[in-house]
Amino acid sequence: MTDKQLIVSEHDEDCRIDKYLSEHLEGISRSYAQKLINDRLVLVNGKEIKQNYKVKANDRIHVQIPEPEVLKVEAEAIELDIIYEDEHLIVVNKPQGMVVHPAAGNYTGTLVNALMNHCGNHLSAINGVIRPGIVHRIDKDTSGLLLVAKNNEAHLHLAQQIKEHSLTRKYIAIVYGNVKNDQGIIDLPIGRHPVDRKKMSVNTKNGRNAVTHFKVLERFNNFTYIECRLETGRTHQIRVHMSHIGHPIVGDPVYGIKKEKFKLNGQALHACLLGFIHPATQKYMEFQVPPPKYFEDLLNKLRKNVVIQLIGDK
Repeated sequence: MTDKQLIVSEHDEDCRIDKYLSEHLEGISRSYAQKLINDRLVLVNGKEIKQNYKVKANDRIHVQIPEPEVLKVEAEAIELDIIYEDEHLIVVNKPQGMVVHPAAGNYTGTLVNALMNHCGNHLSAINGVIRPGIVHRIDKDTSGLLLVAKNNEAHLHLAQQIKEHSLTRKYIAIVYGNVKNDQGIIDLPIGRHPVDRKKMSVNTKNGRNAVTHFKVLERFNNFTYIECRLETGRTHQIRVHMSHIGHPIVGDPVYGIKKEKFKLNGQALHACLLGFIHPATQKYMEFQVPPPKYFEDLLNKLRKNVVIQLIGDK
């Protein structure tokens, strides 16, 4: 644990404590300062304070900054589909079926295990020993692009972009039913399901703000191929939102229909595009990857069925 002592000058009076710390401590972002405050590692005149506390002249601030924990997750020689890599970050194309980080029932074979083998100790430690480098997540059975931070500074910069909704994240999905509107916005809060705590749901009482933009790409009678752009990033957001408006994602074992027609190994959902401001160069970068084979095969099957039906109707 590293101790930092600060005394507030008259010039900084009435500045919020999180903003003050980000401006006076090297390598500390405002969001990380808030985390330190929430973890009770910041004292002002010997007392705990809240994030919105405004500093006063001559306040004595004591900050404890935790040392990075030694990673205990085992590295594994698992092949990675790396789209881009430099000394600050990695963009990886995660396959369907791979868990992002170790958790109950999945302690090996995860993306983190593979990243540790590839990067060694060069991963950010902000999310602890279980999720080193992981800035954001996608579900096990969702394929596509993920952003990984190699150091804490990059991690904080990228996490701030997610918080400010400036990260570009686009997905493609195949859903049940004919989505009538060519495009639209689903603005409904998401929280834990009131009965089934393993699921998420639209929860107007205890949910958090969640916004999904969708656009129709193709229609196939009883199915629709759509693109979704995330404005927020709640757990299972696209899956919950589309199911709530009556268009669950094909293959979704949790929010989909009970009698699954195509017998997929998970939802037909793919994170196809990722754009962000590089934490070091400050330049915008954007990456795009095509969907996996199973997704393309399903699209081709639906297109073929539409052609057959059109011929039959003549």
